[in-house]
Amino acid sequence: MEATRRGWLYALPDWLMIIILFFMPIVLLIIMACSRWSLMGGNQGVNFPENFVKVFRNKLFGGSILFTLEYTLIVTVFLLVLGLCLALIVQESTKWNNLLRTCFLLPSATGLASASLLFYALYSPQVGPVTKIMSFFGLMNANSSVLATGHSALWATIVVIVWRFSGYYMLLMMIGLQSISGDLYEAARMDGAGTWRIFRSITLPLMKPTIVMCLVYCVTGSILAFDQFFILTKGGPNNSTMTVVQLIYNFAFDSKKDLGMAAALSLIVLAALVIINSIQLRGMRDNTK
Repeated sequence: MEATRRGWLYALPDWLMIIILFFMPIVLLIIMACSRWSLMGGNQGVNFPENFVKVFRNKLFGGSILFTLEYTLIVTVFLLVLGLCLALIVQESTKWNNLLRTCFLLPSATGLASASLLFYALYSPQVGPVTKIMSFFGLMNANSSVLATGHSALWATIVVIVWRFSGYYMLLMMIGLQSISGDLYEAARMDGAGTWRIFRSITLPLMKPTIVMCLVYCVTGSILAFDQFFILTKGGPNNSTMTVVQLIYNFAFDSKKDLGMAAALSLIVLAALVIINSIQLRGMRDNTK
């Protein structure tokens, strides 16, 4: 009994942190989502399910979801494939390894907001070189900007994210590669397996837990994308790069100033993330059996 009480006492600070930083905000979010709660007026009483109805009827809701899913899909594919490729490159023992790892990891030391501001300057037609280079090759007008259209703004933002996070996912993939025994590769080579056969039959199957973990990180981060789009496009042009998190921000602080609607959409996003991550984690458990 004494040991049990001591164990609960040791765990008490962690439970308090979980309750204060997780459960209490969730409870407050649910209360706000079910209430008429303006930014300046505060709680004005329960109005469930009015906030959810207004969110679903909002003209930007469907477009923001589709754009977020499109962005998430493209970024996830790029980061996972590029991260694995970079990890395979630096995994081989060469004299250039340390230099390559440093070059690939350097962008990861830059904050996302700082990286977005850096690329905002690079994309600027006035001071940045990107417009001048692309106009030189006839890819765009000299007075235009890569952020001027929704399609080009999407890909310009993807470039920022891939530059910023590819080194981080390379590091995660390297950890997974280093956990694979070298004896398996040696045995496969002795049996006459080529590079592609070894990669397909040994590396990929044994990397599945690491890949699924990276998939969870990437999908969650992409669905919650805000900083890069807020700095580069602010959802424009014509709301074509509006993400769901930007829409939450707009509901709360910009057009609506309605914390109730913002909380309702936040609750929808939270539920979607729980479902998506549960499916991904279940897939990881199934792959490790």
